[in-house]
Amino acid sequence: MAPPAQLRTVAGKLAENVMHFARVLRAAGLPIGPDRVVDALRALQVAGIERREDFYWTLAAVLLSKHEQQELFDQAFHIFWRDPQMLERIMSLLLPQDYDCAGEAETPAAANRLSEGLQSRREQAQQEQIEAGASLTFSANELLQHADFETMTGAELAQAKKLIARLRLPIPEVQTRRLRPDPRGARIDLPATLRASLRGGAQIIALKRRSRITRHPPLVVLCDISGSMSRYSRMFLHFLHAITNDRDRVHTLVFGTRLTNVTRHLRNRDVDIAMNRVATAIRDWAGGTRIGVCLEEFNRKWSRRLLGQNAVVLLISDGLDRDIGSGLGAEMERLHKSCRKLVWLNPLLRYEGFQPRPSGVRAMLPHVDAFMPVHNIDSLVELARELERGKWQRHSGRMTA
Repeated sequence: MAPPAQLRTVAGKLAENVMHFARVLRAAGLPIGPDRVVDALRALQVAGIERREDFYWTLAAVLLSKHEQQELFDQAFHIFWRDPQMLERIMSLLLPQDYDCAGEAETPAAANRLSEGLQSRREQAQQEQIEAGASLTFSANELLQHADFETMTGAELAQAKKLIARLRLPIPEVQTRRLRPDPRGARIDLPATLRASLRGGAQIIALKRRSRITRHPPLVVLCDISGSMSRYSRMFLHFLHAITNDRDRVHTLVFGTRLTNVTRHLRNRDVDIAMNRVATAIRDWAGGTRIGVCLEEFNRKWSRRLLGQNAVVLLISDGLDRDIGSGLGAEMERLHKSCRKLVWLNPLLRYEGFQPRPSGVRAMLPHVDAFMPVHNIDSLVELARELERGKWQRHSGRMTA
């Protein structure tokens, strides 16, 4: 344990600084709550603060949940604890940048998010004053179409959610086994014809016809909410909220280490209330992933009541399974045979050099009709186009729409 003097230091000004540092990271997009701040203070009491290296890795071990957050944490740590001048250089990234024929000015995603988290109210007011000088920049909506959800700042995410709320997911209608009266129908309705002939005295028999009823098939969405999919699943849930309130028979289930049905919560018209209820209902958000176990539960409990009438299934996951694909292939095969179309949306497809090397991905890939990326607004628009066409075919290597 740390000596008494050091304990008083941790509990005093340093505790306030650690809390403020956590707020900066949270504003930059890292999922850091009060529980982690308390754990960080306790860890510092054990590890001590004599060495800067121990101080750095103690905070990193407690506050970070995945490797992708290391770059952002490293920048924030050096800015916050050692080099105030670096803060000015990071804040300069907030100034509008002109684009010429030489190409776009590239800014690291982590630096964008960090600079936003460190921006004060005064600097926000200054930013509003200089927005008039950004007339030569591209349209914000046009840039958001191609921006990755993982690299968006908080303000960009808010704008992206507004764009997503206007998107729709058209699915072609399919014929059901039910029939309806239709003067131009291909089938003759004998009972209706006989009843009409009796009313007319049977002098002239007018044939009554009927045809099959067409309607949109059910849409069932299985969304991965594990730690590696957290930001993408949040944005896709906003997309599903818009779809659920636009059409009928949309069912949404999320899974991490367990399966949770959130359809009823997404039917609320207010998106903020809907998201709060979804967050309350989910107990394994940003945790591990057990895809095989969750698919087995879906096939056993929900398949018969949700996958009838030619349902279309959207599976949103990166395929990284904690159980190393155990039993995943059999459950994917059963799911594929139970629905009309199975579309797998994977954010890892945004990488050109993506290869299906993880065992979970290899187990899932043979049992899907389409394999598409879902990482920005453009990918959601492309998904809507492909579903509207309603036709998929398989290619060697990967399956695309």
